[in-house]
Amino acid sequence: MARRLIAFCTVLAILALAVTAWGCARKPVTSTEDATGSRPATEEPTAQPLPPEDGSSETTAPPAGGSGSSTSKTLALSVYYPRGEKLGVVVRQVPYTKAVATAALNELLKGPSSTDAAYGFHTEIPAGTRLRSVSIRDRVATVDLTGEFDDGGGSLSMFMRLAQLVFTATQFDTVDAVTLKLDGRPVDVFSGEGIVIDHPMQRKDFEDMLPAIFVESPRPGESARSPLRISGTANVFEAVFKAEVRDAAGTVVGSKTIMASSGTGTRGTFADTVPFTVTRVQMGSLVVFAESPRDGSRIDVVTIPVKLLP
Repeated sequence: MARRLIAFCTVLAILALAVTAWGCARKPVTSTEDATGSRPATEEPTAQPLPPEDGSSETTAPPAGGSGSSTSKTLALSVYYPRGEKLGVVVRQVPYTKAVATAALNELLKGPSSTDAAYGFHTEIPAGTRLRSVSIRDRVATVDLTGEFDDGGGSLSMFMRLAQLVFTATQFDTVDAVTLKLDGRPVDVFSGEGIVIDHPMQRKDFEDMLPAIFVESPRPGESARSPLRISGTANVFEAVFKAEVRDAAGTVVGSKTIMASSGTGTRGTFADTVPFTVTRVQMGSLVVFAESPRDGSRIDVVTIPVKLLP
């Protein structure tokens, strides 16, 4: 009887262990999906604070578009987005910082504002792309982005997003060229389009992405009193084009013939002023265009909205 009792207890113990083990094996896994079968939205990554400096700011002069000394509250930085199939530029006001390249690139990755979109700007940089770091040495900025930067798109999209990156980073006097990293790894062949990057990228590498008359100042929405200062680059017949200032009704209130430093196949720079007259504050525009050598018609027209001040 004692032996039978011991054997019976032993069987019960084995069964208890088996049930416990089966129960552990069948422990439900917490689902990452809600009742609709979709994954819950993830929170946006917390914005990283700007470094004290990244090597892009000079102590002797404010950055391009800056508002003055280190006591200034804000800086006006250029950010480059396409309009149609050509590159354009918008302005961003940011708190004063010596890490101006980092600040400008972070603004670039945010994408166009609703105002920018109303002016016709978009971006070819994929949503979710984040800036990991910027470092500058010997006038070359090494920009490390997350891997989303090379997602999707054809060759035009890929070249344009590289142009956006290079023009935004090289607006500063301390940066002449850009090398690219993705998730910490140097990139020498970009995307599935096989774009070879065998040297630090410069603005001249992306001239095909620019309109014939590329106005970098004024930027859309900026305010101006007479004379309106304009600057940029152009590649037009005999290096000559025209600039008009128009009021809110579209009436020409100022005009001037502008000459770039070179043209007819070679892109040159220009910087000039256009006097104008208005009697009240209003949204007008700067219109630049070349005249066709064949029939004198207006070609290469670019229109930039500008707030005109009397």
